[in-house]
Amino acid sequence: MGDRWHVDVDRSVCIGSGLCAIGAPGAFVLGGVPRQARAVEAEADASEGLLAAAESCPVEAITLTVQGSGEPVFPPEE
Repeated sequence: MGDRWHVDVDRSVCIGSGLCAIGAPGAFVLGGVPRQARAVEAEADASEGLLAAAESCPVEAITLTVQGSGEPVFPPEE
């Protein structure tokens, strides 16, 4: 079994661009007022699509960490 990631969207930062929902429609949806993204599930299988969606966020509102260890996937530690 592969890695699982914890997916978090910081709604205080999210501007609702929708790039994450376009890039990974099964993982993110837009909704609410103001229109902001949210993760469909708090945990997801690690995937290039999910990583690409996080990387596409213009304000880096999406955080991915390895489930269990909390090791950062995105944004990477400097």
